[in-house]
Amino acid sequence: MNKLLKLEELAMFALSLWAFFLTEISWWWFAGLFLLPDLGMIGYLLDEKIGTWTYNLFHHKGIALFIFGLGLFMNNQILEIAGIILFSHSSFDRIMGYGLKYEKGFKFTHLGEIGKK
Repeated sequence: MNKLLKLEELAMFALSLWAFFLTEISWWWFAGLFLLPDLGMIGYLLDEKIGTWTYNLFHHKGIALFIFGLGLFMNNQILEIAGIILFSHSSFDRIMGYGLKYEKGFKFTHLGEIGKK
């Protein structure tokens, strides 16, 4: 099942690359912005609960799709790109085994425990 989930995430990552391609923005922007959603980890400096909340906020695909859709609706390319970056980053993280976090610790995710074989 794990391989099937990773294939699904790979397909979503490919979709996000295609969406970014359609914006006709330089790929340097994609590369430069790709790790930006990891700023959500800063919340862990304050508290485990706050860190979980901020990390999940920056890695939630529903929020990414909402921001992208808002960009389409408002004809705002910055919001479109923000949504694409959030979506692609979240898909890539899940390919690597990093899921949405539980409050009991950073390594506990909806995909299982990070580092556990």
